Amino acid sequence: MKEFLLMLSLILFLQKTQAQNSSENKLGAWYMYNGTHKISDKYSLKSAIHFRYFELISEYQQEIYRLGLNYKINNTVNATFGTVYSITDTSYKENLPNLYEYRFYQDLNVKDKWYNFKVTHRVRLAQRFRRQNFKNKTTHRIRYGLFLKHPISKKLTTYAFNEVFIKFATKAFGQNRTGIGLLQKTSDFITLKFGYMYTQFNSTQSNRLQLGLIVTTNHTKT
Repeated sequence: MKEFLLMLSLILFLQKTQAQNSSENKLGAWYMYNGTHKISDKYSLKSAIHFRYFELISEYQQEIYRLGLNYKINNTVNATFGTVYSITDTSYKENLPNLYEYRFYQDLNVKDKWYNFKVTHRVRLAQRFRRQNFKNKTTHRIRYGLFLKHPISKKLTTYAFNEVFIKFATKAFGQNRTGIGLLQKTSDFITLKFGYMYTQFNSTQSNRLQLGLIVTTNHTKT
């Protein structure tokens, strides 16, 4: 825990020492709600609302709303089918038209265990319908994510992940996300998330804190 907090303090210090007025030199933040709501032995609803900023509490970048239906195939494999709506400010401190996007996505999640690490492999396909400055565009991409969790105590868990985005286009590489953080369970339903994520794009990069509320409910219990 002390090492993790020290690392985040170092990141904050390095970001403040940057002199250039560029989003790459700023520490931004994602404020997130993610929910899993079990409605039967096989089906769950997945929901998410994210507000994302180029800086910690200013310079709006994106808001995203996600809703999906998850089907449990067995104790190891499950799949999700869902939709996303997002609004994105593609510029930093400039006045450019927002990007509006509707998206359909399909997840395949496979659980595994490596020693004391809980592991999830996720493959996500997305069909993206985008509109910016009255111009429409349809794109497709695939993502592969590797997610690891390791318990520290009954209520505290550390996590790490890496996820690569591949576009079905001439320039296939989209981005690569790498992150670490902590999950603090406060009740049977609520978990708090606090982490850091580095993203590498084709020619730029970003640094983001991730502050999240995770809600898990079971509506099959009476």
